[in-house]
Amino acid sequence: MRERLQQIRQAWTQVRQVDPKVVPWTLLGATLGLLLGVGTGAVSPFAPLVFMPVFGVMFALLGALLVFNRRASKAQYTAIEGQPGAAAAVLQSLRGQWFVTPAVAVNAKQDMVHRVIGRCGIVLVGEGAGQRVKGLLAKERKRMSRSAADVTVTTIVVGDREGEVPLRKLQVTLTKLPRELKKGEVPKLERKLKPLDRDLPIPKGIDPMSAANRRRPKPR
Repeated sequence: MRERLQQIRQAWTQVRQVDPKVVPWTLLGATLGLLLGVGTGAVSPFAPLVFMPVFGVMFALLGALLVFNRRASKAQYTAIEGQPGAAAAVLQSLRGQWFVTPAVAVNAKQDMVHRVIGRCGIVLVGEGAGQRVKGLLAKERKRMSRSAADVTVTTIVVGDREGEVPLRKLQVTLTKLPRELKKGEVPKLERKLKPLDRDLPIPKGIDPMSAANRRRPKPR
């Protein structure tokens, strides 16, 4: 129990550093939950004076937790947005049958391409300056097409410009892609493409996993 409280306190501190508004928003969630709980208890046909405080506390905690989780999730993206490897950090938290290989292509300007394999086929996710990263994506797409000609290759550029996908919407965008592969075909494709990643040239001084390995606030 003590360890769990320490984790909650640590998460709270980390989120506050990124999002100062988390305190009033969480208090608002708790207040609304309290009012809802008291109202629910008041209409209870059995001992409303007993259920009013019980439901009030329960709904207040639930409201605070829901708001905090939402603000913490937003803080995670804010903490890493704009850093090299931010997209890799988001991709590696995908749930389900996804195989993520960060930085399959990187240049000296810290533009990079990450490869994702799932039921939708192959997805190449680029982050960096528009034209430069598009060039990296085009080269990597040709490489994937030669090795897996019968598999759909989708390219995505992460960013806030027109035609790009914001970092916070990256996971949702991937999960909405049409499924083309069976479950058993996904790991087979991953094994087929894995040898292509050996001895990939990464420019000196570039750590594509710096953002992915950065400690981020986790909602509890």
